[in-house]
Amino acid sequence: METFFTTSENIQHIIKSFNLTKTLFVSSILIGEARTGKKSLARHLFPHAHLVSCKNQKSVEEALEEYDEIILTDFELLSNPSALNFNNKRIIATANFEGNSTLIDDLFAFIYTMPSLQERPKDVEYLKTLFVNNACKTLQIDKTTIDKNMIPVDISTNTQSLKKSIYLYLTKLTMTQEDIAALSYAYFLEHLEGNDGYRQHLSLYEKPLIEAGLKKFGSQLQLSQILGINRNTLRKKIHEHNIH
Repeated sequence: METFFTTSENIQHIIKSFNLTKTLFVSSILIGEARTGKKSLARHLFPHAHLVSCKNQKSVEEALEEYDEIILTDFELLSNPSALNFNNKRIIATANFEGNSTLIDDLFAFIYTMPSLQERPKDVEYLKTLFVNNACKTLQIDKTTIDKNMIPVDISTNTQSLKKSIYLYLTKLTMTQEDIAALSYAYFLEHLEGNDGYRQHLSLYEKPLIEAGLKKFGSQLQLSQILGINRNTLRKKIHEHNIH
């Protein structure tokens, strides 16, 4: 059974509504941004329902002939939704956007809106802890050495960007000089071209080096000494790379 955690009052209301109608042959749709947990919630509430993607109209039509309880994902991708017959079926659909509102009203008895992670700060904290633990296990990091509060997170595309930002941050903590060299090699192998490649890609080294140095030492004079370059040269490079 798929697990689903939330402290959102809106989602708890959706769960309560689904539980009140889950034994009825009615159609419901859950609409919201991608990667907000719509499918996870549907599978949590209806663990035995047949799951089918609406990317293929024929697969949906075949499922409607064979099953009485169905979860339809990516409903907005159906090529001809008006051709579907939901009579005497328990349909739970998910969609990333509403599309044809008149058609949605005709097909579904209940229409719910899934809030984004921007609206669910406590859920973000729960998911952050979950992803940190999973990342530490995958990357073989002692999670007791990680300060979760120091990890910057990105929830612009909900769980997709949240998970990616955590894995990237923790991956960077484990990287060795050899790992960085291997990454640079792979990047240059793909992108190196033109007539001034050295100068064009120099910022990949200089900019993070100077930014990190300024943050670590807080002094241009001290950093110029550590880098072994003239202070005026350092100032010029700070200006060239638009470092603030």
